[in-house]
Amino acid sequence: MNLARLVGVVSLLALAGCSQGTPAAPPAPSLPTAASPSATAPATAPATVSATVPARIAAGDVRIALVRQLSSGDYFEQWLAGAQAEARTLGVRLEVSSGDGNNDKQALNLEQAVTAKADAIIVDHGFAQTVQPAIKKAVSAGIPLVAFDVDPGSPEAVALTQDDHRIAEQALGALKAGTGGNGEIVYVYVAGFAPLDRRNETWERFKKDNPGIKQVAQIGVVNSSTAAAVADQAKAALQANPGVKAIFAPYDEFAKGAALAVKELGLADRVKIYGADVSTADIAVMTETGSPWAATSATDPANVGRVAVRAATLLVAGSPVEHALTVPPALITQKGLRDAGITSVEQLTRAFPELTTPEVARVPWASS
Repeated sequence: MNLARLVGVVSLLALAGCSQGTPAAPPAPSLPTAASPSATAPATAPATVSATVPARIAAGDVRIALVRQLSSGDYFEQWLAGAQAEARTLGVRLEVSSGDGNNDKQALNLEQAVTAKADAIIVDHGFAQTVQPAIKKAVSAGIPLVAFDVDPGSPEAVALTQDDHRIAEQALGALKAGTGGNGEIVYVYVAGFAPLDRRNETWERFKKDNPGIKQVAQIGVVNSSTAAAVADQAKAALQANPGVKAIFAPYDEFAKGAALAVKELGLADRVKIYGADVSTADIAVMTETGSPWAATSATDPANVGRVAVRAATLLVAGSPVEHALTVPPALITQKGLRDAGITSVEQLTRAFPELTTPEVARVPWASS
């Protein structure tokens, strides 16, 4: 791959943050329907050893419960794949449960992980109101806990985030450049998810700082087919507002739905989409002929899953872990992807190894 052609693909900025707040409608990829609370990634021996493996880890019987709110959709599937790969590398057992978008079910799964005395717990997304009571029980029971994309409500827990404000800033910077700072915009948002709520804070500031930008409609829904539902809403909004120049859709399922609507209406030449998150499927949508998806700001979801497992493993080993961990985002443009011939996240991370952030929750006794 010609690295000189990759210069325009990604603008890497060192910042981070991604969590969920209080209840409302959940935004993330399509909700799964698997009800069983535990798919298990088998433990294997650690890979390359560079320091003494703690006895607790060397014993090979460490159980880490991964309690998820959602599990289907590109982002969540890649996140899980990264977490499972890191668990195998570190020789720990990952026991996975999903709430399938049902907050009460996730809370029950979390209660069960506490009762089963998991060696550590990772909470992946969720609503603070429903998971915080069980998180407090875990902390009281002395179970190390890492919370990703949800406010744990307990200072003893490790909060793992992306920099959602920066993610929104990067995407909106591209939107401003693409629109010249003027025009009617459709905004896709569902309140109650901390990552989206933080991105929304940036959007509100952006509108104040850029009075030429006019929000003419707000849409958004999360269900078992988020992209399709958003596509229907976006078509209605675009038909009601024929002057729209761009759609700000700061979540990849939102952006995919918006892209579908724009293409079906034949508006791809004048309505562009600025989103967040990235997956191989997202890259395919961005780079296909006639795609209106111009830019996205994201981290590598598989890398974030790896970081979560590393942090939980370090806690089990009694190693120090910062209680606020962040993973830096990157701005990825359609033009850059096309020019460099990038068609997958694997190619993207090979071209830009900074996306793998091995320094975040680094495990000294194993290389990952």
